Amino acid sequence: MATSTRNDKVIGLIPGLIACFIVMLIGIVGAAGIGELLLATGILADGSASPISGIFVAILLGIIIRNTLGLPDFFKTGINFSVKYALRAGIILLGLRLSLIEALKLGAWGVPLIVACISVGLFVTLYFTSKLEQSNRLGTLIATGTGICGVTAIMATAPVINAKENEISYAVANITIFGLIGMLFYPYLAHFFFADEPIKAGLFLGTAIHDTAQVTGAALIYGQLYDSAVVVDVATITKLTRNVFIIAVVPFISFLFFRNKAKSGESKAESLPKWYKLFPVFILGFLFLSLMRTTGDATASSSGAAFSLISPAAWESFYSFWSSFGSTYMLGLAMAGVGLSTNLKIFKGLGIKPFYIGLIAALSVGAVSLLLISLFGDLISI
Repeated sequence: MATSTRNDKVIGLIPGLIACFIVMLIGIVGAAGIGELLLATGILADGSASPISGIFVAILLGIIIRNTLGLPDFFKTGINFSVKYALRAGIILLGLRLSLIEALKLGAWGVPLIVACISVGLFVTLYFTSKLEQSNRLGTLIATGTGICGVTAIMATAPVINAKENEISYAVANITIFGLIGMLFYPYLAHFFFADEPIKAGLFLGTAIHDTAQVTGAALIYGQLYDSAVVVDVATITKLTRNVFIIAVVPFISFLFFRNKAKSGESKAESLPKWYKLFPVFILGFLFLSLMRTTGDATASSSGAAFSLISPAAWESFYSFWSSFGSTYMLGLAMAGVGLSTNLKIFKGLGIKPFYIGLIAALSVGAVSLLLISLFGDLISI
């Protein structure tokens, strides 16, 4: 009897999982197609990845399907499973993308500069969220997306604060739009301020633009326009270092969220949880795999074999495959589920103000990045 019940539950997941899988695949292909189009028209530099993630396209497609064709109830179980479990698996696997060794390359001054830019992104967003009386959840998602690493940070924060599907979709759209604008405009701004200083230009692109793919695209545009390969390397290292802070910022921003809920006297269910609950299992898994990547890189560099067992080429192949699998397929599956769960009618209650918050946050991070790099950029060497 118990076996039959379990089988029924598994079978009940299949329609929703298939729907999410199809939407995810179309999202990946669609994003790649957009990238090819931008390359063909000369908007992107050769070698750039698509600045529009498959995740964003999957969310958008899911929303269109949900609000035009509609979805029968038997899809919901599998869709909810994707949103909950594929998301966590994807975040954990992303830990293999981050090596803490990268942070050391920026030296004693580079990391504080990144921390300052992250802090501005977080607190400016939260401040204006409060002033404009907007959803704390949505503001928190936009804050982490602006401050750290775009869509990935939003997805890591969402389950901790129990964000709603429409809030996740809005935050992802917000971050994607401003990150894309920054990718196209900031290479020219970086050259205007730091024409003969490629390290400063790379630092600016790595701290002022939201998503990793958009940072890489901006750096490649700069490199080809102004013949500077150094900018690409510096921007990439800066962005990877910035991404590492997701380990600390997700628990911290979640603490601020729940503390504000508790102070406002809202329901007990939203009151401040125990400190250890701010470190969800998937973030601990993310940290573990990040430390594993760091150890593997360090041992491969010092002894010629990762963990004294695996060749550097095999180690690189291993972490590249699994981190890509997590970011592309697991997170893509989860975000397809988010799109398929999102009813556009709910967006009417969100309005245009969160868009203004994202704009203010993006401009603030860019301005502070320019200021700090102008003042302290000479102290940083890579």
